[in-house]
Amino acid sequence: MVTSKIKALEAILEALFIPYRNSVPDVLKVTNGMIAEGIITEEREIINDHIAFRTLGVPHLGITSFEKIFLHYGYEKKDYYFFEGKKLDGYWYAPTADHLPRIFMSELRVQDLSEQTQQIIYKYTKHITSDPVDALDLDATEAVGSFFHKALWELPTLPDYLALAAESEYAAWVIYNRYYLNHYTISVHDLPGNYNTVEKFNAFLEGLDIKLNTAGGKIKVSPDGLLKQSSTVAKTFDATFANGEVYTISGSYVEFAERLPLPEFTAKGLTSFTRQQRRDGFESANADKIFESTYNEQTKK
Repeated sequence: MVTSKIKALEAILEALFIPYRNSVPDVLKVTNGMIAEGIITEEREIINDHIAFRTLGVPHLGITSFEKIFLHYGYEKKDYYFFEGKKLDGYWYAPTADHLPRIFMSELRVQDLSEQTQQIIYKYTKHITSDPVDALDLDATEAVGSFFHKALWELPTLPDYLALAAESEYAAWVIYNRYYLNHYTISVHDLPGNYNTVEKFNAFLEGLDIKLNTAGGKIKVSPDGLLKQSSTVAKTFDATFANGEVYTISGSYVEFAERLPLPEFTAKGLTSFTRQQRRDGFESANADKIFESTYNEQTKK
């Protein structure tokens, strides 16, 4: 990809990250803790493994709309994932340069939900009669950056939010938070030796009094043992709903990933590994539990 397009993408990612960092207290808490501990000297040294977005599977929205932005900037669509219990589809996208984050997009299978829940979702999205991404100039970085925070549908009422949450906490999260950045991910294996495993880094995080998602265990491990993940529990905030009522809901969170070297490279006796020599992609069982970082069972414990 030409340098100008990479620079444009970097500007878009920064436009995404700044409001996220300012709204999710654990982002700065982790960063400042790492600086104080001497793990890094400044935030930009952190390698972002991936970022994630949640979407609704309704006409003109969802993954087929949202992915156009990143495909335009050279991302390659990769593996499909199905989350049966949570009624979600997902894909991940590979960047064109190693310093750029992978992207994970998930989409609520609205048609698999109850009729009542579908009606609530369609009440807010039925006015969207064309793909909003098609109206964007994808080369206009400022416009693309602001799109992620644009209100594509009206604020929900609190009764509607609670009705959605009763069946799908994912649906409730999206109907209020929209396309807001769900999480970014610190690449743990790129950190100095005393902190370069999820086990070590989790101990550091808990020393900062950061609450970790315990769904499926604090460390989620892929069957091949080569992808280990953990995450904070989303901080809650007082959200104002359309009817003026205020209710405490979940925001976003921070994830941590360790990608171990592939066996064919460890067998060569290497002591350092490139991104291509480490386990890539995602694992549905891990991701299934990471989703629960915003769920009441975690945030209210």
